[in-house]
Parts: sequence; structure tokens; C-alpha cells
Amino acid sequence: MRVDLAYGVDGLAVDFPDDRTTVVTPVTKPAAADETAELLRALREPVAGPPLRARVRRGQTVAISACDGTRPQPRHLMIPAILAELDGLIDLDDVVILVATGTHRGNSEPELRAMFGDELVDAVRIVNHDARDESSLRWMGRFGKDVPVWLNREWVDADVRITTGFVEPHFFAGFSGGPKLVAPGLAALETVLTLHDAARIGDPRAAWGIIEGNPVHDDVRAIAEGTGVTFALDVVLNREQKIVNAFGGDLLPMHAAATAAARTAAMRPVPAPFDVVVTTNAGFPLDQNLYQAVKGMSAAAGIVRPGGVIICAAECRDGFPDHGPYRETLTSAASPDALFEEITGRERTIPDQWQVQIQARIQRHARVIVHTSYLSDADLAAAHLEQTHDIGATVRGLPGRVCVLPEGPMTIPYLAGE
Repeated sequence: MRVDLAYGVDGLAVDFPDDRTTVVTPVTKPAAADETAELLRALREPVAGPPLRARVRRGQTVAISACDGTRPQPRHLMIPAILAELDGLIDLDDVVILVATGTHRGNSEPELRAMFGDELVDAVRIVNHDARDESSLRWMGRFGKDVPVWLNREWVDADVRITTGFVEPHFFAGFSGGPKLVAPGLAALETVLTLHDAARIGDPRAAWGIIEGNPVHDDVRAIAEGTGVTFALDVVLNREQKIVNAFGGDLLPMHAAATAAARTAAMRPVPAPFDVVVTTNAGFPLDQNLYQAVKGMSAAAGIVRPGGVIICAAECRDGFPDHGPYRETLTSAASPDALFEEITGRERTIPDQWQVQIQARIQRHARVIVHTSYLSDADLAAAHLEQTHDIGATVRGLPGRVCVLPEGPMTIPYLAGE
């Protein structure tokens, strides 16, 4: 059985044993016949509240929050649709696009041009949010369960605040998109560290597809609702990263509708755990580093038996990456057990700890093997991971039932009855 895995830009074809392999993919959804028309419909026919144009007055300043380069958001379609809808009401000099990096690095100009398109980059000011630059942040107060909140000044000071994102299941926040484009996207480091502390991340409800009662998402919603969003626009994408549906309007009702659509496509039941689960991180840009690839591992972890094997195909062209403390933290202990105990025993969260905490938890549950084109065997060994240069051969050498998730976290399998 030959399966095409989402890997980098070009993909990876792998042969699996016919007699013991199950392939699980999202429900196939065709792209909207006219993606721009679908976006304009969402702006004019919102899920809740008045249309976008009715919320904006002539001469107001506008801040638009958008995903960073690790997300396959169709920014080049979403932002122009918003600007076209506001044509005649606003001046482009009064618009700023804020790249909601959270604690990630800022995107370079070539990356921004690839993300937004030359025309938009040349016409509108685009700013990378910097969670560590205190001068760019404004204190907003405490929200949710005592989360100290600083947000990007340009976002807070704008008359009109518009979030744009795409919705898919998220491995500890429940679903992406919506309120995450405010916090952690435009929040201070201290705010993100609190939202992602060991207690919240370790809660069993901080998991794929859970919104209500998820301690991370509950606080994320509280921050966005408490600080104010004028209009929110989210999309659901298919395997080709094309827009299937667009949703607009008041933030929380809009996001609820978008998550319902994403849930029906992405979350798939399986009858029993597998001995081996092969996963990906859905290809570029999602698999550009090991930090992001933890999501693919997490998608597999829910259906692999204890002591089983997870094989994750992630290109990792951006390495671990080397910016931030992720690599240092991941390689700082002698074993996943020691790493997990060290992290959960800390009194204070450090940057990127949440990804390491989840990865260590997965590695305590199952053996994890990685296929990557940019990290060496020694790099992976330092992170307590194994390398395979031939996924098919590795699988054939392992006993038991095999499940393949060719699109990684775009498909979230779960055990039927749970």
C-alpha cells in the first residue's frame, strides 16, 4: 500500500504492509468555488452581529491580526477581502497588520512577501509582534484565572481590531484561530508563560478538540472577550490548504461555528489502539521545525498503545529551531522521564517549556522515531529521539497493527467510546 505523506513542499511516498495498515484522513471537503466570494460572504453575512462594514466609521484606525509563517493561513486572500470591504471608509495609512507571532520569531521580509503577497506588503504597514519588547506592550489587567495580560500597543490603541485566522484542532488549546489571535498571538511573554504553565498544559482537558473546560482555552477566551475584538474572520481549510468555509462576526459565536465545521472534518474515531502510528506535521509550513512537529506526534499519541511506536515525518528545514530555549531545554535532561519531572516540578514556566512538556509526556508513553531531512541522527538523539531514513523499512521491521495519519494533526483520531 503506497501512501503519500504530507512532508515539506513536495510530500513523501511510502509503501506500507497491505495486510495490517489502516489509513486515517480528514473527511474530504471541496474548496469553495470562489474563495474570495466566500470570504466576502462571511464579512457581509456574519454568524453573529452586524456586517463588518457596519462596524467601522470613516477615518478610524484599523489593526488586523494574522497568523505567523508557521501557519498555512491564506492571508493573501483574507486581508485583501477585508480591505476591499472597507474601501472608502478607511485610509490604508491608518491600517496596520500585526503578525501574531506569540513567542515565535518574527518573519523576514521575504517571508512576509510570500505570506501576504508583494502588493499587500508594499501597500500596508506590517509589523511582527514581539512578546519580549516591553515598549511595544500595554498592561490590560488580569483576566481568566489570574492571568497577567499585556497586549501589543498598536492592537490595543486601534479603533477597530480584526482577528483573522484558520481553525483546526490544537493539541492543548482545543482549536486554533479565533481568540488565539489576541492571546497568545499578540501577548507579552509573561502572559504566554502563564497561559502555558505546567498546571494548565498538564490538565487532561487541555487537549485536541476541547474548548469548554479547557484551562488554556478558557483563559484565552477570557482575555480576547475582556479586551475587545471588533470583528473576527476565520476559515476552515482542506488538504490543499484551500478555503472550504469562511466564518465572520462576533468573536466567540463565530469561532464556535468554525470549530464545529472543523471538528466534523478532522476528528475521526478508531476502534482500538495501534501498535505503530505513522504521522506527519501536515507538510510545509507546519513541519518546518521540530518544535511544531510535536503536534503531529501528539495526534498519534492518542491512539498508540502504551509502549508502542510513533513515527513522525517532519522535514524540519528550520531545525529545532535554534532561536529560543526549546533545543536547550529539550536536551537538558538524561531521559524523557527526567525531563518531565524537571519541568512539572518548576515553580516558574520558561519559554517553550510547554512544547517540551508535551513531547516528554508522549515519549514516556511510546517510542518516538522521526524522519527528517535537516536534523542529524545526533541532533535527534540529543532530544531522546531516533531517526529513520526509510519509514517503510522501519515499519516492516516492527510487529503489529499500523495506522497512518498522512496529514498529521489535520486529522485527530480518537478511540471510539472515549
